[in-house]
Amino acid sequence: MQSFILRWAINAVALYAAIAIVPGIQPESENWLSFIWLALIFGLVNAIFRPLLKFLTCPLIAFTLGLFVLVINTLLFALTGWVGQQFQVGFTLAAPWFWNAFLGGLIVSVISVALTLLLKDEIKGKRPRRK
Repeated sequence: MQSFILRWAINAVALYAAIAIVPGIQPESENWLSFIWLALIFGLVNAIFRPLLKFLTCPLIAFTLGLFVLVINTLLFALTGWVGQQFQVGFTLAAPWFWNAFLGGLIVSVISVALTLLLKDEIKGKRPRRK
């Protein structure tokens, strides 16, 4: 349960950073509670659609040496914004939407990986040993 909440918080921080950094992404709400709900939507969208998309595009991923995963990230980031809009917690992508979603997805990925590596012991439920 603790790792779920920590991953949820990491996604919320990463989404906040992406929306704050990329000028072509306008949030529906600047409230932190909105980012927490958006992070839940992001997690659900990724949990449901990412495995299916990776399976269906496996030959394309292999052909591009994994670079097509960036396109999948872009589409899932855009889908997260659209689903979030239905609940008034999402974001809109200005034109060119693909590149704004690409940058947003890239920022979310980089920040999520960095925070996950930084907090890996807490996510696994381990506490660092003290000397």
